Amino acid sequence: MASYSQYLTKEKEDELRAIAQAIVAEGKGILAADESTGSMDKKLKPIGLENNEENRRLYRQVLFTGDDALAKNISGVILFEETFYQKTDDGTPFVEVLKKKGIIPGIKLDKGVIPLAGTIGEATTQGLDGLAARAAQFKKDGAQFAKWRCVHKIASHTPSHLALLEVANVLARYASICQQNGLVPIVEPEVLPDGEHDLARAQKVTEVVLAYTYKALSDHHVFLEGTLLKPNMVTPGQQYKGTAYSHEDIARATVTALQRGVPPAVPGVVFLSGGQSEEDATLNLNAINAFPGKKPWVLTFSYGRALQASALAAWGGKPENVAKAQAVLLHRAQSNGAASLGKYQGTGEAGAAAQSLYVANHAY
Repeated sequence: MASYSQYLTKEKEDELRAIAQAIVAEGKGILAADESTGSMDKKLKPIGLENNEENRRLYRQVLFTGDDALAKNISGVILFEETFYQKTDDGTPFVEVLKKKGIIPGIKLDKGVIPLAGTIGEATTQGLDGLAARAAQFKKDGAQFAKWRCVHKIASHTPSHLALLEVANVLARYASICQQNGLVPIVEPEVLPDGEHDLARAQKVTEVVLAYTYKALSDHHVFLEGTLLKPNMVTPGQQYKGTAYSHEDIARATVTALQRGVPPAVPGVVFLSGGQSEEDATLNLNAINAFPGKKPWVLTFSYGRALQASALAAWGGKPENVAKAQAVLLHRAQSNGAASLGKYQGTGEAGAAAQSLYVANHAY
């Protein structure tokens, strides 16, 4: 008979549950603005800006200081450590700007994906050393939730049992440490979209990844009601050459995988966009919510590129374009808020919103 100590008080459980439920409140999702310093190079260089701390601050200021209506559809923002301690032009910390809007600040805690020796190009994620102290400090400084990303890649011999086990246990250790320090852990076992696989293969691998993940969370006594899951939608590989799948096909595969692997105790699923175009990410989220069947969790979004791409293009690094960029961000947030309810009326937007945001072997 397994035994363990109750490591969370009832008060701590209640706090974590309340935060998780607030993040997945009706019609709301997450803005993932946690790109690392290196990843920001890919955003700023194309618009002619040097990737320095001031330009990164200016860009995040555009995202965070627009119309307060953003809070109607954005419940939380995931911040990179640098951004977490930055301030607006008038000296107001970004964390305080978000809190005043009614948006919950979160923090990216992992320190990046690294190779897993002895595997065929597989990876794990570093950052567990010293994590308890870092989590405690970010909680003290205003964070209420955290994110940790791990990745799997579909190929002929991957994911392997070793990688599946390693990733699941790293995520479980992270989740346990977060909860001990009052942070709701967003658990992100991403199955990357790279590859030639079809939808059925993507679904099967996603189901296996979820099974390993929740076995590890159970083994580590993680309080599921105080967690959120950030998975990939089930899509064919980016290099797949077969017949195109519909949004309904993707919804069916995604919902089925979740039904088979995610316990009902989990309050919400906040999908990553995984390189989909802004519009595809919205249409697929809408189809997932419109799909019939048992869905005991809130199904919403935690998008980075699929919320920011058009806004970044509209801003272009120019002060006179700030209001325009903020209006574009608000529009994307409203569209995805509607999609999280299965009520998105868009029929497919053209222009920047329709452009693929896929990056091979995406790391940030």
